[in-house]
Amino acid sequence: MSTRDIEVSVRNRLTRLPDRGSYDRETLYEVLDAGRICHVAWADGSRPMCLPTAYGRWEDDLILHGAAKGRFLEAMAGGAELCISVTLLDGLVLARSTFHSSMNYRSVVIFGRGERIVDPADKVKALDLLVDHLAPRRALEVRPTTEQELEATAVIRVPIVEASTKIRTGPPGDAKADLDLPIWAGVVPIVPEIGQPVAAPGSEEL
Repeated sequence: MSTRDIEVSVRNRLTRLPDRGSYDRETLYEVLDAGRICHVAWADGSRPMCLPTAYGRWEDDLILHGAAKGRFLEAMAGGAELCISVTLLDGLVLARSTFHSSMNYRSVVIFGRGERIVDPADKVKALDLLVDHLAPRRALEVRPTTEQELEATAVIRVPIVEASTKIRTGPPGDAKADLDLPIWAGVVPIVPEIGQPVAAPGSEEL
């Protein structure tokens, strides 16, 4: 492994189809930078919890945010063990049988603990990075965050230390006995698109 590779542990080691996996940070960051929503799972006492949320990346940290007094952010800032996943669906892989059908995807799983960002300047920078991840250069267009808004918002960094990437590409892997069946097989691409912006009232002429 290179110095930029993520160390393999018991939790992030890929055991199912490990040839599709990677511990390379650049590959992992390409997937993170292409996604917009992650799912954060943790144990809330005896109850398993999993919530979808927006995220951003600040170098080797994943950035999450929410209401400062919300249960979600309190759990993350309180040192709960987190499992965070991001999945990008690139295509439906339709084989000549349901057994060999699959999906083309890019996915990341991160294990770790959250740390609250306290410094106001760092909080603003982290929030700007998150906003720009969702809508590039948007942080330069909006008014600055007020002190009251900053106090009402918790910002969490999750160091990307224990993680893995898994990717599937290519056509279906049909069984040899199925190749001559008169059934269509192939890949149906799934391409996310950004739609035409719809102006809010009062912004039509801007």
